[in-house]
Amino acid sequence: MRVTGRGRRPDDGVTLIELLVAIVLLGIIAVPLGNAVISFFRTTNATSNRLAESHDAQITAAYFAQDVQSIGVRAWGSVPYSLSTSVETDAPPRTGTFPCGLTTDPNAVIRMAWDDPTGVSTRRTVIVSYLVRQVGPEKQLHRLRCDNGTADPTSDLILAHDVASVAVPVLTGPVSGLPQTVSVTITLQAPTDSGSLAVTLFGQRRQTS
Repeated sequence: MRVTGRGRRPDDGVTLIELLVAIVLLGIIAVPLGNAVISFFRTTNATSNRLAESHDAQITAAYFAQDVQSIGVRAWGSVPYSLSTSVETDAPPRTGTFPCGLTTDPNAVIRMAWDDPTGVSTRRTVIVSYLVRQVGPEKQLHRLRCDNGTADPTSDLILAHDVASVAVPVLTGPVSGLPQTVSVTITLQAPTDSGSLAVTLFGQRRQTS
């Protein structure tokens, strides 16, 4: 006698109940997993911003402290070769005691100068100018260097990106143009960062007489 498989139930596929259970379980797993992924990317972005801001702050602080230590231009024309005015604030790029910068540059936040010996009886005047330039949507803190009284920069370093603000420099000492200490507070904030990083740059002049 021939037996056909007409009466057998197929064993492939899933039932409606099994499908509904799978969908519910998938939803239970996907929601916390999705939240974890979103939280990871948000944290990574914030961490990257803070690391970049911290790096810029450290580089700027190192340069600033070194520059302040060097402050001191002497009046070499007469004995006892006393120190003269060596610091300017809110200084236009092409005017002042120590011009340094491009004609299109904004006023320097602070400008410092010192003597740099090049031989036994020869020397040059070094000028560094800290200013904030708008480059596209970004504000950058630049350090310009000019040598031998030439206003055209010989070097231009970008010390910090995403500068939100720069406070007025604080000069302490007996003479405003030759301070003993100099400090400037800068605030950095990346466009995607909800917080900001305020850093006070500080330096003390090494030459005392």
